[in-house]
Amino acid sequence: MSAEWALDVLDRAPYITVGMTDTDGLPYALPLSLARTDDKTFYFHCALEGKKMDALIKNPNVCLSAVTKCKPTVGPLDNSFTLEFQSAIAFGRAKIITDETEKIAALRAICERFLPKHMDHFDEAISRSLSRTAVVRITLTEPPVGKRKQYDSKGEEMKWGRME
Repeated sequence: MSAEWALDVLDRAPYITVGMTDTDGLPYALPLSLARTDDKTFYFHCALEGKKMDALIKNPNVCLSAVTKCKPTVGPLDNSFTLEFQSAIAFGRAKIITDETEKIAALRAICERFLPKHMDHFDEAISRSLSRTAVVRITLTEPPVGKRKQYDSKGEEMKWGRME
């Protein structure tokens, strides 16, 4: 599927798994709440210290992975056991943000994505916790890609790029 379609999957996913390499060179992946601000930029927040921060400082290369619309099903035409889904993957580089203006803008984007009805409390939360909150920007290094398995109303699998 197209990069635009994959970005839409990343936007709709309740969380995005961020894969990285820990300080011992081992895989380390966490489901995180990311917000996208343009076609290449994602943000998440976390504690100022910890395994995630240590890993990103040592190696900023990351992989984003998300899946939505997962539904175990039986293939309509062949009774196969299968799973309908929409998924996306993207690669990027992480950077810990120190600029206060960018941190606040990123936190606003995260809050607007996940708690848009509570933005009247945003400024209060920022004044209370900005100094103890880390913000990480992930900049995609290539366009994301997407994949899906989905059936149309006649029970036929919709192959690459075909939309209902």
